[in-house]
Amino acid sequence: MPLKFYYAGWAQTIFRLFGGAPVARTMHHFAAFIMFVTFTVHVIEIVATLLRHGGDLRDPESGKIELSRMWGVVFGPDSMMLTGQDWHDFVAHQKWFFGKGPRPQFDRWTYWEKFDYFGVFWGVAVIGLSGLIMWFPVFFTKFLPGWIINLALVVHSDEALLAAGFIFTFHFFNTHFRLEKFPMDTVIFSGRISKTELLHERKRWYDRLVAEKRLDDYRVKDDWQGWKNIHRSFGYTFFGVGVVLLALIIYAMASRLGSAENGPTPEGVTPSTTVSQPVAPAAAHPASEKAE
Repeated sequence: MPLKFYYAGWAQTIFRLFGGAPVARTMHHFAAFIMFVTFTVHVIEIVATLLRHGGDLRDPESGKIELSRMWGVVFGPDSMMLTGQDWHDFVAHQKWFFGKGPRPQFDRWTYWEKFDYFGVFWGVAVIGLSGLIMWFPVFFTKFLPGWIINLALVVHSDEALLAAGFIFTFHFFNTHFRLEKFPMDTVIFSGRISKTELLHERKRWYDRLVAEKRLDDYRVKDDWQGWKNIHRSFGYTFFGVGVVLLALIIYAMASRLGSAENGPTPEGVTPSTTVSQPVAPAAAHPASEKAE
């Protein structure tokens, strides 16, 4: 965000705290490398999961792979893929919000969790590819036009803003600001959900596990209490940083819009003004005269 809002005082302060632009650039590249690694590992995990369920794709009698079974694995209730049921859950949820229907029951993944997931999945691909183009411009312009670098800059910057804005608003509201989770949902650290929470939030999943006699496969020993305070301290820190950054982003955008409406910026140039620098004729340039 300091790169996006470089003109704001708080962004320049953050740059100084990190040791200046060169250090911030190195940290940015290191974070990008970590992101690429985690994204790659996640994709490998998805492929490995599909391979583990390879037996579900084959007909028990003929042993042949059937597309209908593949559809069940890819779009089954344990999948993150969006299905028609998610649309029905969304509609039922909106009715409940306005007192027009009962509170809907959800399965393993809710429709907003799937939306969050694909938002991040798509965002990592877009921001990663555009970042690589800017990181290695010489390589990419060997087979791509030069304007692709300008396009990558716009896409990279705006996608970062979109991701940050979405996380600090919609995601925080859906995950942490709900009354039953406020001030923070710690499942990201514990990987656990109590039976009470399961029955309240995902009863359809609970009923399915009971019917399939798989509930015991998900029972774990609760050793979370010993780590709760430690993880919560990290969580509250990250959560607070996110809220502060959201406020700074809104302030920077509002101040930018205000300066554009009220006239020139401190540099004396409005955002819509294009300044051209006249170039002297070649014959009048000292260097060209000397060459002649």
